[in-house]
Amino acid sequence: MTRYRALLLLCVALVAALTFIAPPYPHEILLQHIPTAVALGLLAISHRFLPISDRSLTMLVLFLLVHIVGARWIYSFVPYDRWSQTLLGVSISEAMGWHRNHYDRFVHFMYGVLFAYPIREFCLRRLLVSRRFASYIALEFTMATSMLYEVVEWGLAMALAPDAAERYNGQQGDMWDAQKDMVLASLGAVVTLTVIEVRRAWGRDSRPSKDNASSVQS
Repeated sequence: MTRYRALLLLCVALVAALTFIAPPYPHEILLQHIPTAVALGLLAISHRFLPISDRSLTMLVLFLLVHIVGARWIYSFVPYDRWSQTLLGVSISEAMGWHRNHYDRFVHFMYGVLFAYPIREFCLRRLLVSRRFASYIALEFTMATSMLYEVVEWGLAMALAPDAAERYNGQQGDMWDAQKDMVLASLGAVVTLTVIEVRRAWGRDSRPSKDNASSVQS
């Protein structure tokens, strides 16, 4: 593992540890960080069985940081309105006419945005498929894993904390919450894959270069 990757993962681990300091929802935060621990463990050993570029790893880490922020406030109560009021003098919810906390929606959208590139890159480098088929796999992977996550999230909440399932799942009374989350993740992947194709059309090829490919093996 390179120094950059080690420092990146160490920073994420420290940020995750900081969220345990006086958490506003102490009974739920450990449950929220089960995915964090699993993801950190997989990323720490990913260079052995799933070599990816530094760019892809950075995108995966960015998503993990977005999740960690949500885990601190169990998603449904991330105080982004208070932050925007302090920084910009305006409440995002008031400006948009929202009546629920939409941070969980943002995270699902960012899942699609930040995972599509690494999956596409893996398909190009390891499966040696065409660019078009790699993009198709990236989109299908995003859609399938979004569905799987919703099922696992529901099962985990019902098995470990059924009384807190509503708060853990972040439904906020929306019976279609899972379906909307999956749509947003798919839309995020479409956005990333579209940007890649536009960059290619403008002559900025997104296929991993030979220089980057060699660094993946480190």
